[in-house]
Amino acid sequence: MNLREIIGMNLKYYRYKSGLSQEKFYSNLGLSYKYLACVERGEENITTDYIDILARKLNINLEDLITFNEEHIVTKKRIDAREKVGN
Repeated sequence: MNLREIIGMNLKYYRYKSGLSQEKFYSNLGLSYKYLACVERGEENITTDYIDILARKLNINLEDLITFNEEHIVTKKRIDAREKVGN
């Protein structure tokens, strides 16, 4: 897995945890949510400036977006299920 894919995976994971759609979460960033959907899929690069902005918007450390975490390879259903059991 390359860094672009790791950032996308983590971005998607933390956005799901925030309970927001792509359109809602990415509004007011000055970038298309369609472009950012490609970033989440690891198909597009994103600048370090925007990585920093997204980390701040998610209230996480920058390291959380750029560090591989196997637990973040999940679907929304798995995140929702884990939240229900208190993990």
